[in-house]
Amino acid sequence: MIDKLTEIKNEEERIRQCGGAKAIEAQHKKGRLTARERIAKLIDPKTEFFELGLYAAYEMYEEWGGAPAAGTITGLARVSGRRVMIIANDATVKAGAFFPMTAKKVIRAQNIAIENHIPTIYLVDSAGVFLPLQEDVFPDADDFGRVFRNNAVMSAMGIPQITAIMGMCVAGGAYLPVMCDKILMTEGSGLFLAGPALVQAAIGQKTSAEELGGAQMHAQISGTIDFREPDDDACIKRMRALLDKIGHPARAPFDHKPAAPPKHPGDEIYGIFSADAGKQYDMREIIARIVDQSEFEEYRPEYGQTLLCGYARIGGWSVGIVANQKKSVTIAAPGTGDKRIEFGGVIYTESADKAARFILDCNQNLVPLIFLHDVNGFMVGKEAEWSGIIRAGAKMVNAVANSVVPKIAVICGGSFGAGHYAMCGKAYDPRFIFAWPTARYAVMGGDAAAGTLVEIKIKQLEREGKKLSDAEKKELYETTRATYEHQTDPRYAAARLWVDAIIDPARTREALIEALELAALNPHVAEFKTGVLQT
Repeated sequence: MIDKLTEIKNEEERIRQCGGAKAIEAQHKKGRLTARERIAKLIDPKTEFFELGLYAAYEMYEEWGGAPAAGTITGLARVSGRRVMIIANDATVKAGAFFPMTAKKVIRAQNIAIENHIPTIYLVDSAGVFLPLQEDVFPDADDFGRVFRNNAVMSAMGIPQITAIMGMCVAGGAYLPVMCDKILMTEGSGLFLAGPALVQAAIGQKTSAEELGGAQMHAQISGTIDFREPDDDACIKRMRALLDKIGHPARAPFDHKPAAPPKHPGDEIYGIFSADAGKQYDMREIIARIVDQSEFEEYRPEYGQTLLCGYARIGGWSVGIVANQKKSVTIAAPGTGDKRIEFGGVIYTESADKAARFILDCNQNLVPLIFLHDVNGFMVGKEAEWSGIIRAGAKMVNAVANSVVPKIAVICGGSFGAGHYAMCGKAYDPRFIFAWPTARYAVMGGDAAAGTLVEIKIKQLEREGKKLSDAEKKELYETTRATYEHQTDPRYAAARLWVDAIIDPARTREALIEALELAALNPHVAEFKTGVLQT
């Protein structure tokens, strides 16, 4: 665990170097701060910036020189005492241009803001769409245009949005600031649908960037911006003053009491948790290092024991916890003495039934849900099918899919197959989804997947008249397994925004408290309905 965590943290520091020293120097020569410098000055002193999507585009776009953090920085912070979402273009990475993953990262941040009613600040410094990849940035439902659609939707919902143009803001990207509630702009910045060169090519008109779309022009002539600021520092000071004066909407109806720390320190998780699929550990011990006073009111503890369900508080917030139990258990039938073993990390029919009922109860009683993943999948085999495993699994998935209370997922270890879905995977709208460095998820585990893929490949080659030696089969297996293992690494998932952040296991409690505090900003809870349940 420590080795993996160290590797992740070292990688994060490399990503935070952004476009590198030369690009940072070029930004400073323009009299501008970098995106990270702007954020550091914007947020409240002695508070932390909880970054989301740091690994976006990791190991992607290498033919174009890469795009660290997808050329944009997103995360949560306090500004003038308010919890806000910050979305900042990083001009040190390809002049802040939008790669395909850049658009998706901004949209994910906006969706989090929408779901949780989080005021949002945009720090704009972007050359617009990265033209060599425009076909993957421009047209689809989750591409560039969705950013502006979200601006309009957020404004209609009453979610405050403040934009500061602190560099270039051109082409379609020019709509983002103008669709927000308040617009600030620094001297030397540019806001226009087409830059001087394109204007001359299109209509033959010669003009300077300042005359075409400078801060003075937009403040005095077009009336597009609300505040003209001399530099980044003044702009940041003005944003803080504006945030300080917005109103306070109603909060959510979730129960909250004063927080109490766990009885056991969080860093003990390192010694309890095991990422080895063949080893067992007690998930209750993990929970005891996350919840207030280490108190966990377990629901039906003797039934469906490979899935733990129960009530607790985290940071004072009432929560329902659904967690995979990695200890195998022996079940003895009363009277007959017949025994059977249930394997840890596997969801059985009884486990799914229990979880579905528990999730329904949490929705009925307005209790947010926390899912802790370390799941191999649902049980298979004749006995499982006879017991109605598909029916029970469908009921659990239905309950998760239709939940109206906030859902937050943490992938601790494995999260495979339909077990990933039932435990509120990305497709089931968790407000936040975090991963530990030990997280692994895919359709199936590496060994099983490699064995299956190799068997298919061997049969294909045999149909073509080729026969592999044992050594060649072993080499094919190892190569296939290595590729598959790479794709199940949490950094691979984070690069594609399948998880919002890779977190230190010892700080799981802090991440969950942050998520719960933000979820409570949205006072609206929809009516709970499930439709037809497989009972």
